[in-house]
Amino acid sequence: MFDFFLPKNEKKLKASLRNILGFSPKNLSLYKQAFRHNSIAKEIRDGVRDSNERLEFLGDSVLSTVIADFLFKKFPYKDEGFLTKMRSKIVSRDHLNQLSLKLGLNKFLSQSTDPGMRHSSMNGDAFEALIGAIFLDKGFYSAQNYLLNRILKYHVDVEKIIETETDFKSKLIEWSQKEKKEVQFRVMNEPARTGEQTSQRGSGNDRQFAIATFVDGEVMAEAQHFSKKKAEQLSAEATCTKLGIA
Repeated sequence: MFDFFLPKNEKKLKASLRNILGFSPKNLSLYKQAFRHNSIAKEIRDGVRDSNERLEFLGDSVLSTVIADFLFKKFPYKDEGFLTKMRSKIVSRDHLNQLSLKLGLNKFLSQSTDPGMRHSSMNGDAFEALIGAIFLDKGFYSAQNYLLNRILKYHVDVEKIIETETDFKSKLIEWSQKEKKEVQFRVMNEPARTGEQTSQRGSGNDRQFAIATFVDGEVMAEAQHFSKKKAEQLSAEATCTKLGIA
């Protein structure tokens, strides 16, 4: 009943989110932040900006937990290796990007108009941040319910994913051995420790690993993520795309 007092644009956002989520957001500011890219975010305190990066970090953990539980129950006779690979495929940046676009989350993104600020993980990041927002707004079980009954049930083809190759790092290494190319993954930036000065990459990225992929000494792509392994996969994925590796 309090929607009457909301500005017109916030009413529209709340109605759109209700259609996507299946429930009405309580703390709308969380969802607005979930779609705010670091390129336009303002500094709040000590280098921390009001972007979606913290919500992305939280959502990543919630998503991983829910997917792990889902797979554990769905495949009672599969070993740890299978479950780990399946989870990696479902939460891969490429798959989350697809989910985000399918849900239309890209329409809510607030970002810089500079084309150079665009990168391949932006939509997937927003999806994870959305999960983080749901967790804070409604609690873990609401986030779990949303993922199980509105995402996995209608938008994730588990059988198809089983057959999908998403280990881009292994794919790239296999390609390099066949083509007799040298591939290297280099850490360009590590998360700053408590008390350290922020890095030259800016306050938004100094909490993430930056990994660059080199092929025969030439940098092909660079990606950032809170997880070093995910940063490597994102960088390898971008390199595979650039090289046209199917």
